[in-house]
Amino acid sequence: MNILVTSASRKVGLIKAFQKALKLHDGGSVMAADVNPLSPAFYVADDYIIVPRSDNPVFIDSLLDTCKRLQVKLLIPTRDEELILFAVHKEKFTDNGIVVMVSDHDAIRICQDKELFTEFCQSNNFRIPCTYHNLDDLEEKDFPLFVKPKHGKGGMGTFKVNNLNEFKLINHFVVEPIIQEFIDAPEYTVDLFADFNGKVITAVPRERISVWGGESFTTKTFNNPVIIREAVRLAEKLNLVGHNTIQCFLDEGIVKFIEVNPRFGGAASLSFAAGASSPINLIKIVKGEILTPQLGDFKDGFIALRYVEDLFISEDSIKK
Repeated sequence: MNILVTSASRKVGLIKAFQKALKLHDGGSVMAADVNPLSPAFYVADDYIIVPRSDNPVFIDSLLDTCKRLQVKLLIPTRDEELILFAVHKEKFTDNGIVVMVSDHDAIRICQDKELFTEFCQSNNFRIPCTYHNLDDLEEKDFPLFVKPKHGKGGMGTFKVNNLNEFKLINHFVVEPIIQEFIDAPEYTVDLFADFNGKVITAVPRERISVWGGESFTTKTFNNPVIIREAVRLAEKLNLVGHNTIQCFLDEGIVKFIEVNPRFGGAASLSFAAGASSPINLIKIVKGEILTPQLGDFKDGFIALRYVEDLFISEDSIKK
């Protein structure tokens, strides 16, 4: 089986995870696609493809032709901006025997718009941080607050605001702000995997101990039935498929959801190592296996200490 990871960039760990999974299941190649010839993933993958930008009108057809030529059976989008595009054009790939790990258009639209996600949670009985809509009613007693943009990722444009004066200043810099209570409680990411019918197979909560640029660099698995139950319920209501990254607080025993990224997250490798390998599950599904739920079946208290590693290449070995 051949697998293609798009927007591969620095996702070396994900490339290696799929390579490891393929070795356990009859082999195949893991290929990396990106616009940048200096993408580190190119120099770890079994093959590479330099592709047009996703906002180029030829992107989808060009990638489809490449997948057919290289006999790709599984396509893994990894960048937020391309998820909607693949969701809209998923059938083009499916008609050619290529499975795309992407949820449907509506699910992605809700997940990528924090205002829509807030409304979805409120309408479907999921707890979220207290959200303020009438800003004129804010009083000093409501602070501290947390301000984030309606569209955003990696923690960009987010602020803890301690008082009204800070709020008035920050509010000018955040586009379409979402204003919520600031929660001083442990934050968790749930690596959740669902099959292509939306049945949840694994869900691994992990505490975000040290975060940089929106990614966990120190993180620990936490086998908590309440977080798992609520994450499964949310995923099923959204009809998520494949690997998803769900973020929440556990505030005095209550799960409060922050957001969902319907794709692999940077620290997902901890869940793989703890016994819930989404790459293996994806390969099994593409091979026609029916998976049964394995909720709670992973190593608890397992810690990932992530770090940056250098890769050195000569100028004449740059991919072209």
